[in-house]
Amino acid sequence: MTIHRKPLKEFARTKIVATVGPACDSIDMLTKLIREGVSIFRLNMAHGTQKTHGEILGKIREASDVTGIPVATLVDLAGPKIRLGDLGEEPIECEVGQRFEFVRGEIAGSPHHLVSIYEPLIDEVVEGNDILLSDGLVRVKVIEKKADSAICEVRSGGLIRSRQGINLPGVKLSAPALGEVDISNAIWASKNGIDFISLSFVRNADEINQLRKIVTDAGSNASLVAKIEKPEALENLEEIIRATDAVMVARGDLGVEIDIEATAVAQKVIISMCTELGKPVIVATQMLESMHTSKRPTRAEVSDVANAILDGADACMLSGETAIGEFPEDAVGTMYRIMLSIETMVAGSVNWANQDEENHGTRRISDAVVTAAALIANEIEAKLVVIGTEDGDSALLKSKHRDLIPTVAISNSPETVRKMCMYWGIIPLNGIDINQTVQLHEMINQWAKTEPDLDVGDSVVFVTDSDSIEKAHDMIIVGHIS
Repeated sequence: MTIHRKPLKEFARTKIVATVGPACDSIDMLTKLIREGVSIFRLNMAHGTQKTHGEILGKIREASDVTGIPVATLVDLAGPKIRLGDLGEEPIECEVGQRFEFVRGEIAGSPHHLVSIYEPLIDEVVEGNDILLSDGLVRVKVIEKKADSAICEVRSGGLIRSRQGINLPGVKLSAPALGEVDISNAIWASKNGIDFISLSFVRNADEINQLRKIVTDAGSNASLVAKIEKPEALENLEEIIRATDAVMVARGDLGVEIDIEATAVAQKVIISMCTELGKPVIVATQMLESMHTSKRPTRAEVSDVANAILDGADACMLSGETAIGEFPEDAVGTMYRIMLSIETMVAGSVNWANQDEENHGTRRISDAVVTAAALIANEIEAKLVVIGTEDGDSALLKSKHRDLIPTVAISNSPETVRKMCMYWGIIPLNGIDINQTVQLHEMINQWAKTEPDLDVGDSVVFVTDSDSIEKAHDMIIVGHIS
């Protein structure tokens, strides 16, 4: 019998995504992070090799077995990340008014030359373009364009180093969203049972569709996550959300590609549309940044996590805090406690019915049934809602209701169980054939014995397929813990 990580009264509905790196890549630490509240582990393909990620994947699965808690994995494809090449000397201090020249090649020939691993850079920038270096801390403007170089003047100074990222806001890039390395990593992820695959720097729905074909052809049903971090993505937001399975608000590059003061508004717009269209959404980047080196976050960081939850995020992500930070366990525990504290405020912000025009057929039936189950559970003060699901769709619909009644979702498909690790408010359990309602009830009775917050006689609302009515879709059963 699988036992979820916390008693029901201590169960945070918002899910935590934690990036794996040197600070947490042991089985012991991964086990601790799962028990602290991690639901999804992120493998960043911008670092490491398929071999090293394969070793980490094995450790994650062993840690999940040790705890008895299902956890999902997310492979983050690097995408067309533009970086500086080898500067030769580093770091280089860029002072306001100083001039540098971007030249072709892989190694800078002098301290005043800069190179990029992105070969078309010189061809695609024009006079007047800004080029942002060092995560946007250093800004240079193209003041003269030559055939094989671009002369730039520093407008905002700071230090730069080899291989740091370059952002080109407003520049239409020819680089494909999926390069050869990304395609290879997507196929590797597909063949190794990864649950979520995220695509960086998405610009339109066609790029999501291209990735889906690669994943499907490799024999995988992995869910796709579109990372929103380009202005073009905001322009094509609805079509991207419709094409993908989930969305990540990737505030690092997004906050550089658009005006930084517009990032908070963009976050709210993205989350609102994901809620409307019934797609899970992750908020990422610098959520508890100070916890790289501190056991306590800043008050502003606590407010940032809280506001993401109030905006409607299904999950929040830790990056360097768990990958390379000094206190990965404290970072996860802190985020979990913030979630517990703030989630009572989202009760009542209920999306009782998804009115999206594409919500039709059996999905509309399931939505109506889940809505009714939530209303019944609230009316009779049920202690638990139980959803039997083959593909997880009913659990996703329930997660968007944002009520605080604990919800267990059971599936006999391990892939579906891990997919539900993304869904707000859902406790995923490996289970039996969900069409066997009597056995399902008995399973919950046994599970309830492990829960100090459940007692004999407590009301439970079941949502499941019927094994007694031919061609029935979902049905609602009101039962009790016995």
